[in-house]
Amino acid sequence: MPIIKSAKKAARQAEKRTEHNKEIKRAIKAALKEFKAKPTAENLAKLQSEYDKAVKKDLMKKNTASRRKAAAAKVAKAAGTKPAKATKKAAAKPAAKKPAAKKAPAKKPAAKKPAAKKAPAKKPATKK
Repeated sequence: MPIIKSAKKAARQAEKRTEHNKEIKRAIKAALKEFKAKPTAENLAKLQSEYDKAVKKDLMKKNTASRRKAAAAKVAKAAGTKPAKATKKAAAKPAAKKPAAKKAPAKKPAAKKPAAKKAPAKKPATKK
């Protein structure tokens, strides 16, 4: 058991994080099991979402998740599943044309001031 106050707190935090990580892993396994049982576009989306969450929480590397998502997509394609189309709420309603916002005219670049010429450096006089 830790004795120092900060070590006690670190142990508590590690316990919480471990439990949280286990929950995320369980969710991934459940989604994968569901997808393998019935490879639909909806199940594929859920599985890919779980992988993205794991990457976001630094539980899994980005490329690992990408590789697994690609493999799942390949399985879904072989099963004849068509990808679910993303529907946008704005696309459902006819878009009303808004007047184009006027842009401010571009500012002209400031005129460069001629640099003041320095007098050439004098050579030190040589003594004879």
